[in-house]
Amino acid sequence: MKPSVYIETSVLSYLAARPSNDLRAMSNQTATLEWWETQKDHYNLVASDLVISEASRGHPDAARRRLAAVNDLPLLQVSQEVQNLAKALVQEHALPQKAEADALHVALATVNGVEFLLTWNCTHIANAHTRPKIEATCRAKGYEPPVICTPLELMEN
Repeated sequence: MKPSVYIETSVLSYLAARPSNDLRAMSNQTATLEWWETQKDHYNLVASDLVISEASRGHPDAARRRLAAVNDLPLLQVSQEVQNLAKALVQEHALPQKAEADALHVALATVNGVEFLLTWNCTHIANAHTRPKIEATCRAKGYEPPVICTPLELMEN
């Protein structure tokens, strides 16, 4: 059975964006496209209604491209259990109050037993300072957290 990967919205943003002149953004776009083309078939990809909502925002053409990428993916639902874990992630200071949507992404993947959470959100989610706090909070609430990583970190040979 293939491992599961929750596709967080930032991955879709880099996947669907027009080529950037910013070197960091260009690098992330290239890595995302490479992951999508060479790695995604090694995994069972999932998203959520939250991803759909976030991906729908912004320029209509970009939104269409983002939504097309996840069109056929199973969508995880925000249950009371997910809401409770997301609330705990904020209350326990694993994530800041302003990152409630990020807490929901983590909780969606965690409660549903997804093995990997793929993201470019290095401010709140894929961050060396927040990851241990996220993991500790999830485990304290009885869950095994997903491996939080960027597309660069989830490359197989």
